[in-house]
Amino acid sequence: MSDGRRIGVDIGGTFTDIVTIHDGEVTVSKTPSTPASPDEGVINGLQKVREREGFDAAEIGFLAHGTTVATNAVLEGEWADTALITTEGFRDVLEIGRQARPDIYDFQVEKPVPVVERDRRYEVRERLDERGNVLTELDEAEVRDLAARLIEADVDSVAISLLYSFEDDSHERRVRELLREEGLDASYSLSSNVLPEIREYERTLTTALNGALKPVMDRYIGNLETKVEAEGVGAELKIMQSNGGIITADIARERPVNTLLSGPAGGVQGATYVCGLSGESNLITMDMGGTSCDVSLVENGTPLVSTDTNIGEYPVSVPTIDIHTVGAGGGSIAWIDAGGALRVGPKSAGADPGPICYGRGGTQPTITDANLLLGRIDPSAFLSGELDVELEDVRRIVNDQIAAPLDMTVTEAAQGILDVANANMARALRVVSVERGYDPREFGLVAFGGAGPLHACKLAEELDIPKVIVPRTAGVLSALGLLISDILYDYSTSRVRPWQDITPESLGAQFAEFAKKGEQRLAAEDLAADAMQFERTVDLRYAGQAFELSVPVPDGELDDTKLSTIAAQFHDRHEQRYGHAYRDEPVELVTIRLRARGVVETPNLRPADAGGEVDDAVLSARDVAFDGETHETLIYDRGDLPTGASFEGPAIVSGVESTVVIHPGGQVSIDDFGSLHVEVSQ
Repeated sequence: MSDGRRIGVDIGGTFTDIVTIHDGEVTVSKTPSTPASPDEGVINGLQKVREREGFDAAEIGFLAHGTTVATNAVLEGEWADTALITTEGFRDVLEIGRQARPDIYDFQVEKPVPVVERDRRYEVRERLDERGNVLTELDEAEVRDLAARLIEADVDSVAISLLYSFEDDSHERRVRELLREEGLDASYSLSSNVLPEIREYERTLTTALNGALKPVMDRYIGNLETKVEAEGVGAELKIMQSNGGIITADIARERPVNTLLSGPAGGVQGATYVCGLSGESNLITMDMGGTSCDVSLVENGTPLVSTDTNIGEYPVSVPTIDIHTVGAGGGSIAWIDAGGALRVGPKSAGADPGPICYGRGGTQPTITDANLLLGRIDPSAFLSGELDVELEDVRRIVNDQIAAPLDMTVTEAAQGILDVANANMARALRVVSVERGYDPREFGLVAFGGAGPLHACKLAEELDIPKVIVPRTAGVLSALGLLISDILYDYSTSRVRPWQDITPESLGAQFAEFAKKGEQRLAAEDLAADAMQFERTVDLRYAGQAFELSVPVPDGELDDTKLSTIAAQFHDRHEQRYGHAYRDEPVELVTIRLRARGVVETPNLRPADAGGEVDDAVLSARDVAFDGETHETLIYDRGDLPTGASFEGPAIVSGVESTVVIHPGGQVSIDDFGSLHVEVSQ
C-alpha cells in the first residue's frame, strides 16, 4: 500500500463522493457533481477535502477514481468517429446481431443504432478456420489501399475484428502494422486484445465499443491527470474496472470498455468488504444514489461476475460484476402518464437543478422530495446544511403536479411516490436473486448510496429478507470501495473443444502463459510476489448448448482427477442455475480464464467508540409517516451511537452522508465497525 493519504473519488449523478484514509482514520465528504465536465467535480472534491482537513496535496500517496464517463458516452451515443475492419463477408455483423429481440411481438421494434455506421465498416480478404488454421492468406495490398481510404475519411479510431482471431491473432496484428506503415494516425483496438472469445457479434461489438470510447476516455483521463498534477498530487491515478478491480490510468485509456460499470463495481466491493468484517458473507447489495439503483449479489464473500452484461442496448461481454440497474434514485422524477397512473423515473433531476428541496430551481417532484414530506429527512441537514431547503415549495409543487390531479392529499401522494419507486427496486432485487436461483431469505440486504438506507427496510419486508445492514460510510461506500479493492487483470481465450479431449498439460500450459503475463503486469506496479494471487476458471457447457457456466479450477498442478472434479462441479452449477443437469451428456470447454490479483493492504475501519448510552445519541423526535400511519419517531445522531448499542424502530438515524429509516418493529444493533444491523419485522 502506498504511503501517505489514500483518497477515493466516485462521481455519481448528483454528488461526487470523496473518502480519505490516513493513519487508520476514515473521513468522508460530498460535493455536487458537474455533469458538463466531470473532472471538475473530482478537483472540487479534492480541494474541499484539503481545505477541511488541512493537508498538502503532496501528502496524497494513492488516488483512485470511479467514473461513469464511458457509460454516459455509450448511453448518449457520444463517441469517436470509428472505423471497423472485418473479415470479408462479416461487414454487417453489427446490424444482424442476434435472433433475440427485446419484444418478440412488437413488429415495429427498432434495433439499436450500430456503434459503427455502415459507411465506416470495411472488409479485408483473409480467413481462418475454427482452429486458427489459415484458409485464405491476408491480402496485404488490399489493406494498404484501405489505409488511404481511412486517411481520407479522417477517422479517430480503428477497430479490427477478424474471424477466429482468438485462435490466432497474427492477421489482426498485421492489419494494424500495415495501416500504421501507410501513415494512418489513429487509436487501434484489436478483438484479440479486447475480447479474444467466441461469438462474432459480441466480440465485434465489444471491440467496436472499445474503439469508439478510446479517444473519449483518453481525453477525459488526460485532462484529469493534468488537473490533478496541477494541484500538486504526485500519486499515479488509478481507475476502477467493471470487474471490481483497480487498474492504472494508462490501461483504462487502452481498454475503456472495461470501465463501463466502474462506479457501481466500487460500491459492491465496498459492501462486500465492510460486511465481511462483521461475518456477513451472503449479501444482496443495493446502491441507490441520485439517478439510479444498482443491485447485485454476493455469495460466500465473492461478488458474482458475469460476461453477459448490457449497457443500454448493447451487450458487452467483458468480465463485469453482475449488476442490475433501474432508474430509481433520489432524484428520479414522479409524473403522471397518459392513462392517469403515477410513475417514477427513469428521468432524474440529477445534480442541476436537482430535487425541489435542494433550492436550486428544481420544479419537478422527486423521491427525495417525497421522503422529505413524510418526515424521513431533516431539511436542515442536507449536505451538512449547505443547501437552502424550502419545504413549502416542495409541498406546493407536489400538490399541484401529483396530489391534486390524483385526488390525494400531499402525504398520500408522497407515500405513493415511494410505493411506486419501491416496486421498481423490488423487481430489480428479484432479478439478481430469485431469477438467478437464490432465495432472498438466505441473504442480508446491504443498503448504501445517499438514498439506499431510506428504502432498504421496506424492501426487505417485501422480499422476506431477514436483515438489513447499513455500513457506517453508506453514503460514500462506492468511494470507500476504491480504497480496499485489489488490483485485477483478467486474461481469457476461447478454445472450443470436447472436455474429454482436454489434457492436464494443454490446459496447464495456457494457464501458465496467462499467469506469466499477469505476474509481469503486477510486478510493473511494484507488487511483491507474496501479494500476487492467480485465480483460474473455465467456461463449460453441454455439447450443443448456446450458453455456458463458469467453473473454478483448483490450485496446483492439474491432473485427470482434477479435470473430472471440474466437470462434476459444472453439472452441480447447471442444476442450481437451471433446475436440472445431464450428467451423462458430453461436456465442452468454451473459454479459459485467469484473473491476476494484486492484494492491497486494507485499512482499519473500526471507529473510535462514541461511548455513553443510546439515549445520548437522541437528537429530537418528530412525526414520521409509515405506510399511511404517523408515528412519533426518535431521531438519532449516527456519529454518537456507541458500538454494541441496540434500540427499536420506528427510528431515524441521521448521518453525515446518508439517513437510515427503521420502520416500526425493526430491531437495531451496532457492530464493532459502526455498521447498523436491522432485524426486519416480517
